[in-house]
Order: sequence, then C-alpha cells, then structure tokens
Amino acid sequence: MKLQPDRSDAPTLSGHGPGWVAVDGEKITHSVIVTSRGERIEWAATFEELGAEHFATLAALQLEVVIFGSGSRIRFPKPQWVQPLAEQRVGVETMDTAAACRTYNILAQEGRVVAAALIVERAT
Repeated sequence: MKLQPDRSDAPTLSGHGPGWVAVDGEKITHSVIVTSRGERIEWAATFEELGAEHFATLAALQLEVVIFGSGSRIRFPKPQWVQPLAEQRVGVETMDTAAACRTYNILAQEGRVVAAALIVERAT
C-alpha cells in the first residue's frame, strides 16, 4: 500500500489561544466562519449574541458539515437555529473552539466542504 500526504488548498486553522485563532498564520481576534473553500465571514461576537440569523448565514453556504466551536466550553445552539441546516441535511457538530479548529483541519484536508463557525472569546 502506498501512502501519500493529503494535499489541499483549503485554509488551515494554524493556531488558537485565549482571544484568537489563526488562519494560515494570520491572527484573528473576533468570531469567524472559515470554510474549506476559502471564505471568511465575521460572525456573532459572543455566544450570547447568537441567533437564528447566524445559522442562516451558514445554511446559505451550501456545506456538507458545520463544526461549531462554542468558545472555551461546550454550549449547544438552540434547535430552531440549526433547523435550516438540518433541512438541507448538513451535519452540525458542536465542540469547544480548540477542538473545532482541529476537527475542521482534518475534514478540510480530506476535501470535505466544511465550515468552522468559531466563537472567539476575549482573553481575560
């Protein structure tokens, strides 16, 4: 069996920490949607500001799966917020933002049409 590294042009979430994530080495200090097609969209500033309109933005992107990074701890979106994605048969996985960065990278490198919707909390 011959093994070859995956090659992808998808953006990589190359780092994260309190108050930031890095996309291909560029530090971003606000909540953001990053897609494997290269889109970057500013998103809700905090988990408390999230609403149905934020998930409607994701539904408009025609994705296979959404990795929702809810901040430093796992917090689930309301079912009615993700309903438009469910109707399109788009999977939504919720995890903390650090885990979402790692999971996005794996799926993007596999060639999946994926988005990481990341809540970036302010550093304390």
